[in-house]
Amino acid sequence: MESETEPEVEGSLIDDHILISNSEMRQQLELKGYGEESCGNFYLCYFEALHLLYLGKLKLSHRGRPVNFDRMMEKSSRASGEALIKFLIYRDLRTRGYVVKEGFGFGADFRVYERGGFGEKGARYLIFGMSEGKQEKIGALQKKIGEMTQMGKEPIIAVVERRGEVIYYRITGITFRPNRCDTL
Repeated sequence: MESETEPEVEGSLIDDHILISNSEMRQQLELKGYGEESCGNFYLCYFEALHLLYLGKLKLSHRGRPVNFDRMMEKSSRASGEALIKFLIYRDLRTRGYVVKEGFGFGADFRVYERGGFGEKGARYLIFGMSEGKQEKIGALQKKIGEMTQMGKEPIIAVVERRGEVIYYRITGITFRPNRCDTL
């Protein structure tokens, strides 16, 4: 299980960023697919920090005071109403052994790399997260799916049920025919 191999990490919450300043910790995190470098500093995304806090592998502080999982979730939820949904999906994917990065373009929430392929190949899957009962405009989704498949990516919808269980739906293509009502 992944939780046994995660490094012990110390980080600082600065505004909406989680800064990891220790270079040894940074290297361990990078090897595991966590974090991104920006302007010479190394940062975790909020869902990465939440995951490590959940596992008890991150000691996070803000202005010298400790930040626990609940406080970080509260702060993340104020910044994004989808924080809990993203965390649950992220946690589930990491538990299954995937490296997960923040999404790019197409409205995708996450890029997911094949097991063992992080750093060698691009992300194979693009994940759209949503909670059970959320409505999505199908036309916009159809367009995104077409663009992703042209790029060789596999679009997947991750639905978080009311109990917190994540169910994945692979989408291979959607085609709609025009609705013609000539007999009215």
